[in-house]
Parts: sequence; C-alpha cells; structure tokens
Amino acid sequence: MLLVAVNALVGGTLGQERTVLPLLARQVFHLDLYTSALTYILAFGLAKAGTNYVAGTLSDRYGRKPVLITGWLIALPVPLMLILGPSWGWIVAANVILGISQGLTWSTTVVMKMDLVGPSRRGLAMGLNEAAGYLGVAATALATGYIAANYGLRPGPFLLGGAYIALGLGLSVITVRETRGHAMLEAANHTSAHARAHGELSNREIFTLTSFRDKSLSSVSQAGMVNNLNDGLAWGLFPVLFAAAGLSIEKIGILAAVYPAVWGAGQLVTGALSDKYGRKRLIVGGMLVQAVALGMVAFGTGFGFWLAAAVLLGAGTAMVYPTLLAAIGDVAHPSWRARSVGIYRLWRDGGFAVGALLAGILADAYGIPAAVAVVGLLTALSGIIVAVRMRSTDHKPAI
Repeated sequence: MLLVAVNALVGGTLGQERTVLPLLARQVFHLDLYTSALTYILAFGLAKAGTNYVAGTLSDRYGRKPVLITGWLIALPVPLMLILGPSWGWIVAANVILGISQGLTWSTTVVMKMDLVGPSRRGLAMGLNEAAGYLGVAATALATGYIAANYGLRPGPFLLGGAYIALGLGLSVITVRETRGHAMLEAANHTSAHARAHGELSNREIFTLTSFRDKSLSSVSQAGMVNNLNDGLAWGLFPVLFAAAGLSIEKIGILAAVYPAVWGAGQLVTGALSDKYGRKRLIVGGMLVQAVALGMVAFGTGFGFWLAAAVLLGAGTAMVYPTLLAAIGDVAHPSWRARSVGIYRLWRDGGFAVGALLAGILADAYGIPAAVAVVGLLTALSGIIVAVRMRSTDHKPAI
C-alpha cells in the first residue's frame, strides 16, 4: 500500500500538465500548428519509452529502490522549468526530464508490486498500481484546471507538482524497502510458461521474445503502444478541441479529469477481474470500447456528449491497462521479468511519441476530428490483432 501511495504521487506529477500545457502552448507561446504544440508529448514519450527499458535492466542489476529514488531526484527541476521557461524549448526540455523520471519511478513501482505478489493476484496488484497512478493524474488535472482558471496558467498549477515530487522523494528514501529478493525467491520455484521463456536468456533474447517472437508478449506490446497512442491524442488535442468549441477552462478541466478518473478507479475492478476471467477478454473488449469512445469524440459535439465519451474512453482503458501488465508477468520468467516489463513499457510509451506525430500531422492537414477518427480505427484494429494472435497467458482455459 505504501507503493500504491508512491505511485499516486508519480501520477500526480504527470497530471500537473494534462489540462494546462495544451492551453499554455496556444495562449502563452502562440503555437498555432498542432504538430508544433505536440512536441512536448513527443519529447516526453521518447524519453519515457527509452528510460522504461533502462529501468528494467538497472533494477535487475542494482535493485529496485535505488532506481526509484533516482527517478524522483531527476524530477526535481521540472516544476521550476515549467514555471520560469521563457520559450517553448524550455517546456519541451522539462518534458524530456519528466519522461526520464516517469520511466524510472513508474516502471519500478510496477516491478516492485510484481515482486511482492504471486501469480494468482498479479492482476489485482497491477490494478491497484495503475489505479493509484491515474487517479493521481485525474485529481491533479482537475485541481490544476481550477487553479489555472482562478490564478492563471503559471505558476500555480506547477507548484502542486513540486509538492508531489518532494513528498514522493521523501517517502521513497525513508520508508520504501527493497523487493528484489522476493523475485529471486519466486524464480527458484518458477515453472516457465513455455520452453522459450526459461530463466537463462540474454538481454537480446528477452527483447526479441517480448517484442516479436512470443505471440502473447508481442500482442500485448502492440496493444500497449496503440493504447498510449490514443492517450497522447487525448492529452494533446482534446483540450484544444474543447476550447475551440467554446468550453470554459473549468469544463475542459472536468473533461481532462473524468477520463483518467474513470480509467484509474475502474482498474480497481478490472485488474482483479482479469485474475478471475482471463486477460484476453478484457484486452480485446477494452480496445474496442476505446475505439467507440474516440468515434464519439470525433463526430459528437457539446459538453454532455463529450463527457459520456470521456467516461467510455476511461472504462475501455481501465479494461486494458492493468491487464496488459499482468499478461507480461504471466509469461516472463521472474529472473528477467523486470526487463520484459521495461521492454513492454518501451513500446507502450513509444505510443505517446507516435500519437503526437500522427495526431499532429493529421490535425494540421484535416482537423482534429479527422485525427481522432483515424486513431479510433487504429485502436479497433489493435483489438482485432489481440483477438486473433494472443493465446491465454494466465493458466486458464483458452477463450
């Protein structure tokens, strides 16, 4: 539960940007092209994706706690850069640093929870972890929307992020304990999911297995990437779309908060459901639900309609997010599970960068609704790939 609290702070550190930065790009730095405005998401996604991979390797080699503390230390300058940055380049640089920090802190809390729980409750543990993180995102997005509406876009919203970083660092240094020994104990008694997933694999073999060769691990990796592709779209373009439709900053903040709030709270249920009913059902269903929600955003108008779409998008993401992580844990050997999680998160958070580029280019050329519709189609296609290719990973009857 301590790690759950720490990850809520990790999510809050990210949430300080969700409502404010898209508006900052337009109103303060006067970036008219969507592609230019989305550079901060591209920078964040590339930095976080690469760091996820490194985090898994480092936590296997040096332990989980040092990696977690390092992630918090790296985040220290981010609020000041967002508050004082005189040009958009400073904002992009702050997001590179934030991406590195998030890759280390969030990846490590995932791995530490996997270390502490057995296979029968892996989905529940991932649900708790991701729920805490995205409820932190949602609460902070709502709070920063209120602060920005009443006190301006800077500095108020980012002072909250600074407080989260200080508290997270303090908890990690003083109270969090190392968990790598639990994984080593589990490895001694582990039965491999199949012959190629044994404990004596090189880093290169682990990468190719997770990314391409294993049908389940690679299906999960592509679904994670597409999921964060549409999340990057929601982060970068939804506030601009809502503002262009005449919604107030308070209503934009509500819409920016509802999606991750439903996503976060829903994971308290969906993670445990995947333990009981299997991973594949929830992943396929969740991707298709997200696709429907994105279609509603693309073709609908008005606060009420978009609120319903945000709820549906959050529900679909909740079905997918913890379940994907649990599926990685089902197949990966405990001796290299942290590295496999890092590789999955490399692909998954690479979706932020792909989403920022794709959405920005499409929005500049055809408008935001067209960009949202295309991403919705890609999300539906991803769900179909999982349905066709992924096998059962959780030692339950195939579906």
